[in-house]
Amino acid sequence: MRKRVFVTGIGIISATGNNVAENFQTLINKKHGIGKIELLDTIHKEGIMFGEIKQSNDELEQKLNLTNVIHYPRTTLLAIHAAKEAYEDACLSEDSTLKTGIILGTSTGGMDKTEQFHHKSHENTDFILTHNCGFTTEALADYLNIEDFVSTISTACSSGANAILLGVRLIKHGILDRVVVGGADALSKFTINGFNTLFLLDKNLCSPFDKNRKGLNLGEGAGVIVIEDENLCRDKKRYCEVKGYANNNDAHHQTATSSDGQGAYLSMKNALEVSGLKKEDIQYINAHGTGTDNNDLTEGIALKRLFGENVPRFSSTKANTGHTLGAAGAIEAVFSILSIEYDIIFPNLNFKEPIPELSLSPVVEVIKNAGIKNVMSSSYGFGGNESTLIFSKE
Repeated sequence: MRKRVFVTGIGIISATGNNVAENFQTLINKKHGIGKIELLDTIHKEGIMFGEIKQSNDELEQKLNLTNVIHYPRTTLLAIHAAKEAYEDACLSEDSTLKTGIILGTSTGGMDKTEQFHHKSHENTDFILTHNCGFTTEALADYLNIEDFVSTISTACSSGANAILLGVRLIKHGILDRVVVGGADALSKFTINGFNTLFLLDKNLCSPFDKNRKGLNLGEGAGVIVIEDENLCRDKKRYCEVKGYANNNDAHHQTATSSDGQGAYLSMKNALEVSGLKKEDIQYINAHGTGTDNNDLTEGIALKRLFGENVPRFSSTKANTGHTLGAAGAIEAVFSILSIEYDIIFPNLNFKEPIPELSLSPVVEVIKNAGIKNVMSSSYGFGGNESTLIFSKE
C-alpha cells in the first residue's frame, strides 16, 4: 500500500509576522509587511518597497541563543527561527530508531555576509565558510541534531516547494520516516540590484493579477514544515496530507515563462495526476502571483488552460510578504496549510481591475467557512523550474 505523508508541524517568519500566529492574523486582517527598507545598507532605501523583517541579525541571534557561535548569515538565522517553531509544533524528540532528514531550499545563501566582508576579508574569513547555499542547511541540521539525510535545493523561486516535494518522495519510498523541509532567503544587495536591473521591481505596493501591475516587491523570510510517515503520527495532531506534487522545467528563457504558460500548466496538471484528485476537487489556489507583467499573464493563461472557465478561487499572498524567492514556496505552503486548518481563503491585496487578456479576478476579501478540502500552491522559478503542491484535509 502506498504511504501517505502528513504535515505535523509548521513554522514561519516573514515581514508579516515572527511566527505562525502573527502571520495568520496579518493575513485575515488584510494587512501587509511592505515598506521602506531599514536594516540593509542599500542605495535603494528611498526608491523601492520591500518586505523586510524588522529584526537585526544580532536580535535574531539573541532570541535563538546563538551568541557563542560563528555569526550566521541572515538566511541561516531566519531558517533556524522558523524550523525551531515547526520542530516544537510537531512535538519532535530525538529517536535513533527513526530516519530523519532535513531539506532546505534557498537561492542567496550567505550573500549578506559576503557583501559585508568581501572587501575586507583580512578582518573576517568566516564569511567564506558561510557563503554557499548548503551552509544554512548544515547549520540547521546541527541545531536540530539531524544526521540521517541533509540536502539543499537551489532552483530559484521554486526552491522551497521543491524541498517539500523531495521530502515527500523520500518518505513515500521508505528512505526516511520524517523530514524537516522548507525554504529561507534574506534580502541582499545582490538580489535587489539583480531584480532592479531586470526592471521587475515595483516602487510602490505590488498588485498581483491587476491590469496595471508594475512589478514585484522583494521580501525575506523562512517557512518550514515537518512531514511524517502516516504510521508515525497516528496519535498526534496532523494538519493535512501532502496529496500531490510535481516539478517540471519548460526551459523557455532565463527569467521569463513561456507565453502559453506551458510550464505552469504541466506543473499543476501533473500534481493533480499524482494526487488522484479531479480539477473540481480544488477549492483554493495559492498562486505564484508575483505582480510582474510576464508571470501573472502566463500563470493566468495556464490556469485557464487547465481549469477552463471554472478556475477555482485563487489569490497571491506575495502582496502581504513580498516575494521571498527561495522561501516563497515554503512560506506559501504554510499559508495553504492554514487555509485548510481554519477553512479560510486569504485575500489578494491591491487588486482593482482584471488583466484584459484573462478576465480573471482573484479573491479580494477574506472568505471564511469556505469549504476548503484541497489547496493547490504553485511556485515558479527562473529558468522555467516550476513546481506545484497539493495539500488535502483528512
